[in-house]
Amino acid sequence: MTTVAPDGPDLPDTPPVRRAVRADLIEVHRIEQASFPQPWPFSALESYLDEAGFLVAETGNDDGDPPAVAGYVIADTVPNHGTPLGHVKDLAVRPAYRRQGVASALLTRAMEVIDETGAGSVKLEVRADNDGARRLYRRFGFEHRKTIPNYYSNGEDALVMVRLL
Repeated sequence: MTTVAPDGPDLPDTPPVRRAVRADLIEVHRIEQASFPQPWPFSALESYLDEAGFLVAETGNDDGDPPAVAGYVIADTVPNHGTPLGHVKDLAVRPAYRRQGVASALLTRAMEVIDETGAGSVKLEVRADNDGARRLYRRFGFEHRKTIPNYYSNGEDALVMVRLL
């Protein structure tokens, strides 16, 4: 396996990660709305439901309630000159669960799913001012390849980051 885990101590209480199901979409959409200035519409999230790389992390509950969605990632692969190219399209964590290893758990599993397709590399776009996300992606071996000016609808630039597998 070519997945690179982030540097630092193992987080023993990272949540379980599984494929998203239709019942997760309302919570995923709520997390999307809480996480981004221009959130994807519900229909866009729904359109990725059949992707193997649409994954959710579940919260642990000690009170007997069913687990809730702590975060999600949407990743897929596309043809690219004979070798698939992985693309991490969206990654977000419920505010109450940030900085607890949820994003790392999601990205680790997404990279495994992408690697299983035979992809030669993975790309993603991240807001230029999102320092926390950029640090996470660098820990996973992503490198800044180019900047796309005015990528987001509010005029923010995007950094394209790539990782070879």
